[in-house]
Amino acid sequence: MLWIVLSVLLWGLLHSLLASLKGKELARQVFGMRVNRVYRLAYNVFAGVSFLPVLAVMFLVSDHPLYIVPFPWSGPMILGEFLAVIVLIAGFFQSRPLEFLGISQLGSSIEEPARLTTGGLFHYVRHPLYSAGLAFIWLMPLMTVNVLAINIALTVYVITGAYFEERKLRREFGQDYANYMAATPMFIPFLKGNKSRRESSGL
Repeated sequence: MLWIVLSVLLWGLLHSLLASLKGKELARQVFGMRVNRVYRLAYNVFAGVSFLPVLAVMFLVSDHPLYIVPFPWSGPMILGEFLAVIVLIAGFFQSRPLEFLGISQLGSSIEEPARLTTGGLFHYVRHPLYSAGLAFIWLMPLMTVNVLAINIALTVYVITGAYFEERKLRREFGQDYANYMAATPMFIPFLKGNKSRRESSGL
């Protein structure tokens, strides 16, 4: 269990360092401005490929079940996972998918100004992809020791990474993002802030 947690946290640390403004600036210093064309795409590929060793550790370490939620009690959990997948897909398309994947950047070495997305799912939570991802992994009807370990590690990484990501977004968007934070919950819809958001929108 410990090896799984450590491998996920190591993966998360590398992932966060590469996503940081300092990481991108270091890449520009080493490779020049042309790195802007491929940085996002290379980052996504690295994030996916580097997670494979984490999965390998998960399958190599001995495991045993903790609980199995029987049917029909597992039905709402499976439904919740299905809805989480829908939210993940919708959130992905609302995040400008070509830019998110790094494909739209391939044509130019000039980095386009970042744009703040506050509509759609982002009207209800600041991180809908994170929220849906966490809901999916914790709603699994079958829980084993290894799955629990990776779920805990991923949850710690997602929450910690979201706070660091928001520090970067506050530097990029200034008061606009501060207002967005004050009006919109971080992970759980309707938890706080939506009233002030509706008032500022004139609704």
